[in-house]
Amino acid sequence: MHNKETVMISRRLFLVKSMVAGAGLTLGMALPGCSREEAAQESLPEAGPGKAGGAVVAESHFAPNAFVRIGADDRVTVIIKHLEMGQGTYTGLATLVAEELDAAWSQIEVEGAPADANTYNNLFWGKLQGTGGSTAIANSYEQMRNAGAAARHMLVAAAARQWQVPAADIDVQDGVLRHAASGRQATFGTLAELAAQEAVPETVFLKDPEEFRLIGTRVPRKDSRAKVNGSALFTQDVQLPGMLTALVVHPPRFGARLKDFDASKAKQVPGVVEVVGIPAGVAVLANDFWSAKKGRDALQVEWDETDAFMLGSAELVAQYRALADTPGSSVRNDGDAGSALQSARQTLQTTLAFPYLAHAALEPMNCVMQRTPDGVEVWNGEQYQTPDQQAVAGVFGIAPEQVKINMLYAGGSFGRRANPHSDYLVETATIVKAIGGRAPVKLVRTREDDMRAGYYRPLYVHKIEAGLDAAGNPVAWHHRIVGQSIAADTAFEGALIKDGVDVTSVEGVSNLPYAIPNINVELHSPVHPVPVQWWRSVGSTHTAFAVETFIDRLAAAAGRDPVVFRRALLKAHPRHLGVMELAADKAGWGSPLAPARGRGIAVHESFNSYVAQVAEVTVHADKTFSVDRVVIAVDCGIAVNPDVVRAQMEGGMAFGLAAALNSELTLEQGRVVQSNFHDYRVLRIDEMPEVEVHIVTSTQPPTGVGEPATPVIAPAVANALSAATGQWFDRLPLQLSV
Repeated sequence: MHNKETVMISRRLFLVKSMVAGAGLTLGMALPGCSREEAAQESLPEAGPGKAGGAVVAESHFAPNAFVRIGADDRVTVIIKHLEMGQGTYTGLATLVAEELDAAWSQIEVEGAPADANTYNNLFWGKLQGTGGSTAIANSYEQMRNAGAAARHMLVAAAARQWQVPAADIDVQDGVLRHAASGRQATFGTLAELAAQEAVPETVFLKDPEEFRLIGTRVPRKDSRAKVNGSALFTQDVQLPGMLTALVVHPPRFGARLKDFDASKAKQVPGVVEVVGIPAGVAVLANDFWSAKKGRDALQVEWDETDAFMLGSAELVAQYRALADTPGSSVRNDGDAGSALQSARQTLQTTLAFPYLAHAALEPMNCVMQRTPDGVEVWNGEQYQTPDQQAVAGVFGIAPEQVKINMLYAGGSFGRRANPHSDYLVETATIVKAIGGRAPVKLVRTREDDMRAGYYRPLYVHKIEAGLDAAGNPVAWHHRIVGQSIAADTAFEGALIKDGVDVTSVEGVSNLPYAIPNINVELHSPVHPVPVQWWRSVGSTHTAFAVETFIDRLAAAAGRDPVVFRRALLKAHPRHLGVMELAADKAGWGSPLAPARGRGIAVHESFNSYVAQVAEVTVHADKTFSVDRVVIAVDCGIAVNPDVVRAQMEGGMAFGLAAALNSELTLEQGRVVQSNFHDYRVLRIDEMPEVEVHIVTSTQPPTGVGEPATPVIAPAVANALSAATGQWFDRLPLQLSV
């Protein structure tokens, strides 16, 4: 999920508070939106690497937000409130602190924050802690810089008092404070205890961009070494005394329920300890994974399919196509698209279909949970702390704050771990409850379990009709979208569904940037039991393709070059125009290509970032094709770490390219067909094109980079294929006509 609200950040003054914690300095900071009446909480214990922690000593007037801890050994620990799932969050957020603190990058360490929405909330989401919508850097940009700046201020004040010199005469660089006139110097660690006794600064100043030493440069990632040497802690690495491994057999069709099961043969498998029925199915608990797997294979289960979903993808597409021919809920209605279409010199129409998509993260969903005297403790790659705390607490009938979550590394997510129903955590909780909490439980989902468990990017159908005037200018755009709502029946329904419209289903069309005087957008949100949720870049996964390929069709009908056509329509949107021009220029747009080759462009805004991509393809004699080169231009505000931005552009593009070329999850008579990477294809290494990334230089606040590259590649490739073959494409994944 994500919040589309643009948060303007300027060089401001912030009120900060500090707290003393042992022989060092722990800094806390008041958050915008946290009132003083949201009173303090008890101290949270420090935890080891990869676990939640951070010593936070509360004051009585407000809920402190501790992000910085400086030890006597000169180590600067940055407490990170957002999940590191490969996207570079630990590096980016630590960079913000180190920049304003003037610390040496080598002395910075990172630690995952505990689950506590009062303290570590996502500022774009209100009183809710979680990672998603490409908001980690954007919502924390000032927050983390202020934490570093305040710590620096207190260190300088301590040095000035000890040396009896003006604070303004003290310079800080790479973790060392120096007074040039007297020759005195001290490290952070030697001053930490004194700094903790300093008065809290009522105001701190942030650096101007021209003063940055770390922001905007490449610094080594903070998670790389641990991931290379194997010390990084993932959920599968967690081992607790007496822990049992659980595998669950789920109904083969969505909406089916457990009727009965025979566990006699399963219990005969060596290592199997217990078999329990739970709302999600039947859980087999064993001393190890393989025993649990063999025990589950031996289960005999009977399902009640009275309310099971029995349709296949083909039937759904047919139903959606029929719905697309009927009026839906109004999303946008500028001018009079109906009349403009009737009077247009030329009209074009298409209907497009998009399949269900699985997230297919490299690390399938998993979770470790144990009952404790105080409540429940959880270990996992935690993306959605607040909803997960509430859901787990609901299973046990305890308060959410009694659910302690240790945020570990995650092997990818693409939105899946931020499940609106906390599905796999609730499943783990029901297993722990079913065995009376007598042992810790590690829930493990195999790839096949994960692929067939639901919560997919919804299947969608789009119907578009547009009209051109005598000069070839678009005068009308009528667009209907049909697909399940990802917000319906979730805690976010009230915020994301307005007047019957799930805003995530229509983003990318509701804010169509092209200068077309008459625009009509409508939505149908059919309801059925196939579980769906956000998938990397959410609604833009389908709307960008629909819009950008149809824009190319209009350009062709008008007899204009696709870049020239877009340029005329984007005059009011300089950032769209800027990335399009940059990508086209770097790609050599207009230069000749060899026969059977094509070049296509697409531009799209999502998560307040602007991305354009130019793809070059080759069509082979056997009617297959390859994507040879992709040029990406991105305007994401200031690039906190350009290397991470490039990596996310490359990775996001590759993720979207998989859906363009191969990925498709289908149903047949209600059953999911695909099960693993052999039949749900993700991008293979030999399919990865040559990639160039060009970042627009900017001093604007940072915006998202984890998702905005994903939706742009499919239309760029489709448009390149159209240029090479003359064929237009109305479905994903792409297929050439034989």
